[in-house]
Amino acid sequence: MKEIGMHRFSARLTLACAALAAAFGAHAQTTLEKIQQQGKVVIGVRESSAPMAYALGGNHEFVGYHVELCEKVLAQIAPQAKIEYMAMTAQNTLPLVQNGTVDLGCGPTTNNLSRQKQVSFAVTTYVSEVRMAVRADSPITSFKELDGKTVAASAGTTAVQLLRKYARDHKVELPTQLGKDHFESFLMLEAGRADAFVLDDNLLAGVIANSKDPQGYKIVGEVLGSEPIALLFRKDDPAFKKAVDDALIGMMKSGEVAKIYDKWFVQPIPPKNTSLNLPMGETLQQLLQEPNDKPLEAYNS
Repeated sequence: MKEIGMHRFSARLTLACAALAAAFGAHAQTTLEKIQQQGKVVIGVRESSAPMAYALGGNHEFVGYHVELCEKVLAQIAPQAKIEYMAMTAQNTLPLVQNGTVDLGCGPTTNNLSRQKQVSFAVTTYVSEVRMAVRADSPITSFKELDGKTVAASAGTTAVQLLRKYARDHKVELPTQLGKDHFESFLMLEAGRADAFVLDDNLLAGVIANSKDPQGYKIVGEVLGSEPIALLFRKDDPAFKKAVDDALIGMMKSGEVAKIYDKWFVQPIPPKNTSLNLPMGETLQQLLQEPNDKPLEAYNS
């Protein structure tokens, strides 16, 4: 019996070692080598995160500020590769990038220290401010006025943690209902099931612009936190990070990033041909002059 047990243990050990070897083997190949070998690159996008990354129409054409930046970067570093678009959510972005399913994450993902344990980030390409959307006739102007009222937020977003921190620090009750994406969260506000929807200002502006009644909502409240938003990719691949960063920094220095920003945040955008009217803030202007990949903690310390 002991011998059979040992054989089973040995077989399990061999299988475990094989799995480990496969994992190490997969990561021994760089992202650029994988793209070259497969002739394609998988970019992670979002369906409802206008103007950063969102789907248009029934055929799911993906567009937005970060999508265009990703496409321009890949045109430089992997010009022969065919781009495949994979829709992600805030919750599954990190696992899909970490396990190599997605080569380049192009959604609006905040760069913070805990996420840096799982993935790597490019230089910052947007700095958002977390605020709230309320109905245009709402008297609410501060988060303190939400005490005891229902707040909507999207699962997996940093707004959820910021709301908890605000509630603790200011000793208020902020009952929070989580939507699976920004459309679902906004629907709670639209239907009157929530008094406010808390999210990055750029994404709030995008959801409002694409709503049935863009004039029916406003963005108010103090800034809960400034967040550096960046493209992301798997850890431990310095060659890929350098290639992406070099391409982005070149576009920053040439003025191309500023033009792409203007296209998505200031000019009218599809599908309703409305403008978000969000000119570039001072923090991002400074970052285009002096690019860096500092995490969230460096902004709100």
